[in-house]
Amino acid sequence: MAEKFLDDKELLLLFRETVTKEKAFTQIIKKYQEKLYWHIRRMVIEHEDANDVLQNMFIKVWKGLDNFREDSQLFTWLYRIATNECLTFIEQQKKRSSVSISNEESGLSNRLKADKDFDANKIEWKLQLAMQQLPDKQRTVFNLRYYDEMPYEEMSRVLETSEGALKASYHHAVKKIEDFILNH
Repeated sequence: MAEKFLDDKELLLLFRETVTKEKAFTQIIKKYQEKLYWHIRRMVIEHEDANDVLQNMFIKVWKGLDNFREDSQLFTWLYRIATNECLTFIEQQKKRSSVSISNEESGLSNRLKADKDFDANKIEWKLQLAMQQLPDKQRTVFNLRYYDEMPYEEMSRVLETSEGALKASYHHAVKKIEDFILNH
């Protein structure tokens, strides 16, 4: 049976009270960690990295939640932090490996190919490989739209970009993925 969660407004009220702060934060984590984990995992590929990024993201949430002004929904705010943490992590990986961006992209592909279940003939693996060829922003937009089925309006708030730019990014990402799948 699925656990029942309080709505976000109630959780935020509880978080602002010293006595219930930790309990409310635990509820927020339980409510959103699985969705956020898979969003992060699709961007950074490896489980260990996804867990690290998720943990860093929740540390930032803990530190920043008191200042959350509720201009957007809590979930949108959490996604924005998760996405930014992913992009920061990917940038750090690129710098750490001190190789060109194209080698880093293939580095992500190589990690994918190293997975024990990898089968280049299966469409889901081809899709993952194709996604690793995309620039970070296009990969993020594709993930949010394709996997999370996030509306452009909400995506616009998460990524702080216009809906038109997001639609163009998604269109370019889909085209590149189609080309990759057809030619590999």
